[in-house]
Amino acid sequence: MAMALVGAPYRFGGATPEGFDCSGLVWYVYQSVGIAMPRTAAEQRAATRPVAMDQLQPGDLVFFQTPADHVGIYVGDGNFVHAPSTGKTVERVRLQSPFFLLGFAGAGRPAVKSGG
Repeated sequence: MAMALVGAPYRFGGATPEGFDCSGLVWYVYQSVGIAMPRTAAEQRAATRPVAMDQLQPGDLVFFQTPADHVGIYVGDGNFVHAPSTGKTVERVRLQSPFFLLGFAGAGRPAVKSGG
């Protein structure tokens, strides 16, 4: 689902394919597959249980301090999808890139509960 949204525009506060911010993208993807997820990056982090980087699985969330709270969805093979910033589009990027490693703040696995 996240990969299908690559190329969607960034929009501050956005949570639809017309435009996403980082946590709006996470919220939209999870809601679309029937999993309840809070709306902000801080709430999303609080709703996950910590996962070590070497234990990441597709669907886990990755969190960054760059310098504000930022979140993306891990999609496997060392890649994640996120809505980066104004003027950009949703993209798939390498978690191991120096920029993201420097700002990496942890990863979490959401509890899989349906609803929303």
